[in-house]
Amino acid sequence: MAAPDIANTWGDIRQGVKDAEALIGQKKYNLAMIKSRQVLELMVNYLCSNADVAEEDLASSIDTLYDCQWIDKTTCEHYHKIRMLGNKAVHEGNDDAYDANQAYHLLSQEVYTFANEYKSKKGRPSSGSSRRTASRPSGSRGQGGRPSAGRGSSGRNSRNPGSRNPRGQSSSSRSRRRPPSQGFSVSPVDLIRLGLAVAVIVIIVVLVRVLNPNKPDEEKDTSASAPTETFAPVTEPSTTAPIPIETMAETTPAPVYKISADILNVRSEPSTAGEKLGTLENGTIVDYVEDYDDEWAVINFNGQQAYVNKQFLTHD
Repeated sequence: MAAPDIANTWGDIRQGVKDAEALIGQKKYNLAMIKSRQVLELMVNYLCSNADVAEEDLASSIDTLYDCQWIDKTTCEHYHKIRMLGNKAVHEGNDDAYDANQAYHLLSQEVYTFANEYKSKKGRPSSGSSRRTASRPSGSRGQGGRPSAGRGSSGRNSRNPGSRNPRGQSSSSRSRRRPPSQGFSVSPVDLIRLGLAVAVIVIIVVLVRVLNPNKPDEEKDTSASAPTETFAPVTEPSTTAPIPIETMAETTPAPVYKISADILNVRSEPSTAGEKLGTLENGTIVDYVEDYDDEWAVINFNGQQAYVNKQFLTHD
């Protein structure tokens, strides 16, 4: 398989990342996930060409690259996540903002890694820079084409080939030798400076005692002869009148909103055409936020804001 031109491939990858970011800014989340998957295909196709890998689909190509040690476990998991989010956008019409942002951020990380590790490389990494510490057992693909827990794991630090030790090299030869420690030494200049400082302090103390020889005794006699006067504490009457109980503000408890319908749909938008996030049964207490309009109300549902039909909400 002929390897594609890295210059053209890298240009397409960078442009694809910019397009995905622009689509998210335009709130076109479905197209952003599809674009992220397309950029992923460019990177995987380039790696497969250099690794002489030929698979029928994207999932198999990612797993084969992991088996051949062209990508590590973390990159393999990120690739599969971007792939699945893109498939969900294509086949199910997923337009979720969180999924789009997740796909974009994972893609940005892996494009950065791709640029550092593969952009300037055309051959297979040497055996001395193996990208994982344990081989993957055969037939261990997890659910959805993602690697299972049985695979050998390697952290992000394993991506730097220079961080791994050549085979057979001793640890003593690899350690950085520290320069020999030097003992503490004092130069004659330091001794002279220290002596001058001590002499200045002694002269200041002597001058103070010569100029004021009797001041401590005078202060002692004055303090002894002065009569001690004691004053009774003066208490002022309190001018603050107690607040009548009748004038205290009464706090009204917040109303409790419940579902009055048998089953009420929870949607992502204030419309019956919005995506259905779930359902609530009759009598369920909801976390009411505010009224959206005369027909819809905003509630907190599974950690995010959602919308329900206001006519099926009752409150105490």
